[in-house]
Amino acid sequence: MPCLTLSSIIQGIAAGKFSSHEITTDLLATIKKLNPEYNAFITITEDLALEQARNADQKIATGQASPYTAAPIAHKDIFCTHGVRTSCGSRMLDNFIAPYDATVVEKMKQQGCVMLGKTNMDEFAMGSSNETSFYGPVKNPWNPACVPGGSSGGSAAAVAARMVPAATATDTGGSIRQPAALCGISGLKPTYGRVSRHGMVAFASSLDQAGPMATDAKDLAIMMNMMAGYDHKDSTSVDQPIEDYTQKLHHSIKGVKIGVLPDKEQHNLPTAVQQRLQESMRQLEQMGANIQEMHLPHAHHALAVYYIIAPAECSANLARYDGIRYGYRAEPVQDLQELYHRTRSEGFGKEVQRRIMIGTYVLSAGYYDAYYVQAQKVRRLIKEDFTQAFQQVDAILMPSSPTPAFKIGAKNRNPIDMYMEDFFTIPASLAGVPALSMPIGFMDHLPIGAQLIGNYFTESRLLNIAYQYQQCTDWHKKVPISAI
Repeated sequence: MPCLTLSSIIQGIAAGKFSSHEITTDLLATIKKLNPEYNAFITITEDLALEQARNADQKIATGQASPYTAAPIAHKDIFCTHGVRTSCGSRMLDNFIAPYDATVVEKMKQQGCVMLGKTNMDEFAMGSSNETSFYGPVKNPWNPACVPGGSSGGSAAAVAARMVPAATATDTGGSIRQPAALCGISGLKPTYGRVSRHGMVAFASSLDQAGPMATDAKDLAIMMNMMAGYDHKDSTSVDQPIEDYTQKLHHSIKGVKIGVLPDKEQHNLPTAVQQRLQESMRQLEQMGANIQEMHLPHAHHALAVYYIIAPAECSANLARYDGIRYGYRAEPVQDLQELYHRTRSEGFGKEVQRRIMIGTYVLSAGYYDAYYVQAQKVRRLIKEDFTQAFQQVDAILMPSSPTPAFKIGAKNRNPIDMYMEDFFTIPASLAGVPALSMPIGFMDHLPIGAQLIGNYFTESRLLNIAYQYQQCTDWHKKVPISAI
């Protein structure tokens, strides 16, 4: 049962093939077996999961179930969960028990989902390898010597190893798509504002977006049906009707226009990655899609723009962690200044401190206009590039990551090398458009992913293209040896 998809589990429970309690018990056993090796979970909520499973079985028996009752999922440990630790992978929040549920958590709880636990992540979602977590690095199920990507590496590894069929995640500059690619699963960053950020601990507020991770596009659509929608508690939430994201999965993609970047804009990709990308293009063409070359003139500036804007917003958001109201507090201290200094020095890891310092610098007097304002202007140009592109094409296909998973520790000495992992994912984040990563092959026995980027609120189209592609390929069905 561990290798079942979310959709097959929901269908199996509804048909009486097995109960929610049985599948939950089975998945918890898989988590207990594999988590010591992969470190994908920070907290395993066994008692809560079994209680929710019993409630789900009772609702099904009495005819009170929703379409997604008993769906087993995990939450990235950046979503507040009432009565359960919400750590953000940081020592700063190691002792924080959330007093309320994030909207995403609440919506899925209302559907009758079963929460198996909280997944590991880069500290405060800052990282591309899941090595900055206070709880230690997550390991890639395809090769435990390699990283799973970040910051949602725990969710990605948990789904890849079939510890859980689907999980929530967040994407600020690629934190859903890059780990999805490195772990050989599917992941969707929705349009900014499509999924509520209420109760999702903030990193960079104008970029953060919640989304799902799962093995295939159909499960992503099911997760979106539970997660998406307007929320008055989130000032950035978009008041637009939601749709059934599973409804258009079976539509033909004949005539769909898919844009691709010229080779010179592909960041010197390894030959194997280029080959897998070309193969995916040919497959889409065989399915009736029209592939055409296009340009994003300012996309090459996206990395620099992101690493000005994101640290600036993080320096403001993380100012609240002062050792006074909640979270880690250094003791003993002699005065208020020492309390602030020691709490933040001891509570935050090196990467978080680095980004706070960068953000504070670019927002300071004398540098605000030179860096932050200029970055926002270029961000507008990047957004306009996408607007113009989608007048010509329906979606854009490009790599999710420049390379497959790299070895743990390989890029820790030079932060710039690590930041370059986000080269292809950041442009869509800056523009706020949706993007979906799907597996397209392997290189040296490690998964490779490609992302489909769409216009605002075209998640259904991206899911449709990915679903149809996955009907003709089996890359999404490949599982690490540990999951067999």
